[in-house]
Order: sequence, then structure tokens, then C-alpha cells
Amino acid sequence: MQDLAKELAEELDGWLMEAGLPKSSDVRGVIAPHAGYSYSGRAAAYAFGNIDPTNISHVFLLGPSHHYYTPKCALSTATVYKTPIGDLPIDLEVIEELKATGKFELMNLRVDEAEHSMEMHLPYLAKVFEGHPMKVVPILVGALSAESETMYGKLLAKYIDDAQNFFSVSSDFCHWGSRFNYMHYDKKYGAIHKSIEALDKMGMDIIETGDADAFKEYLSEYDNTICGRHPISVFLHMLRNSTTRIKIKFLRYEQSSQCKTTRDSSVSYASAAAKVDA
Repeated sequence: MQDLAKELAEELDGWLMEAGLPKSSDVRGVIAPHAGYSYSGRAAAYAFGNIDPTNISHVFLLGPSHHYYTPKCALSTATVYKTPIGDLPIDLEVIEELKATGKFELMNLRVDEAEHSMEMHLPYLAKVFEGHPMKVVPILVGALSAESETMYGKLLAKYIDDAQNFFSVSSDFCHWGSRFNYMHYDKKYGAIHKSIEALDKMGMDIIETGDADAFKEYLSEYDNTICGRHPISVFLHMLRNSTTRIKIKFLRYEQSSQCKTTRDSSVSYASAAAKVDA
């Protein structure tokens, strides 16, 4: 375990150094991928590398549900998330506050442990917050209706106005290939991977505008397999309803492999920082 922890810490440090990003207290949130680190670890550093941990005491995790169906958002019933490089206590006070709204369900430990979307953000957070105590608020975002996305966005908006709170939004981008049942291809871009990139970048550009409705329209038109579409939408609604002006900017885009034929498959990874817009 000791060796594994050391190896993981060194790997994350390496990627963070390679990204070479200035840390800024104006960064209030990130959108980052959640694939295995051998696939998306490097790309994720371009999100987590922006974080200045000095004044942050709560990190809200918004992750999609891959295995468990719920039309709501669900709260963790755990008290601590353990990672090989440090434990992250769960903020039971904020969980109680959210529970009291009556809008959340609770996920049992089995659901919590099976879900990797938030789990893959934890070691990076443990690394970036080394020596800076903070607590996490895990929120599993279910298959929400447009109305629910708006409602949760309004409900959570007040938390983003407090500079001690930070939001880690989990999503991969296009899952392309027959195994994902998604093979959108626009020939005008030439190679398949170029078409995938154009499709993803169209979505990323819309997310950067902060327009939750335009993002919804883009998803219904192209059906791009962005697995964190609901957490991203909730986050966009939060930004729309907060008094602090915050702008999202994507800093990195990668694909797990370059699709050239219909037999190929790939997953895209995009990392963004949400920063106070002065």
C-alpha cells in the first residue's frame, strides 16, 4: 500500500508540474474527467492544477450516476472518503443542511462505492489540498429533467458565492464507437477523430458561454455522449443564479485514441476552470 501511495502521489505531482498552471484563488470550480489515470490523468491535471487550496474549506463533488438510476440528486451517507494519499472527511453539517431541503435522496454505501465518477477526483483533491484541511460534499447527480437541473442549480447557487466553497464537476466527453452505441460522423472534418473533436469543441464552446439552455439544445440535437451532462447543467444553472460572476474556460482536450475507422472507439477528456470574472 505504501509503495502504491508513493507511486500515485509521484504520478499526480508529475502531471501537475507538467501542466505548469498558476494557482489562483479566483478559481472556484473545475470540470474534470473521471477515467482511469492512465487514460485521463494527464488531462485532469489541467483542471486540478489551477486550485489554490489556501482559503477553501469545502469541496462539493458533482458526479453523474453510471449504475444507479435516480431522477434526483443523492447525498453520500459515508463519513469519510479514503484515498491512498490521504483521507477526505465528509462535511456532515452541509449534508444535513441539504437533506433538510427535502430535495435530495440518500445513496447507500454500495451505490457510493460502485460509482467512479467522484472517486476519480479524490486522489487529485487529496494531493492538491495536502496540508490544507477541507471537507467534501459528495452529490451524485441523477438523470435529471430540465426542471430539476434548474431547481438544483438555484438551490446550490448560494454555496458558490462563498469563496470557501469549491466545486469539482465530473464528466468525460464523447464516447464514440459501436460499443457506446454512438457513431456521429460529419465527413466535412475528414478523419473521424477530427469530427469527434469538432463535436466536443462545439459543446465546450457552449459551456464556456454559461448558457444552460443552449447546452440542452446542443445535447438534444447531437446527443453527444457527455456522461456528466447533468452535473455540468446543474453547475451552469448555479453560475446563472449566483451573484458572483464566474466564467468557465477549457484548458485541455484529449482523446483516448484517434478513431480512423468505424471499428475504432474512443473517449474524450476535457478539463476546465471556473474563474471569477473580474
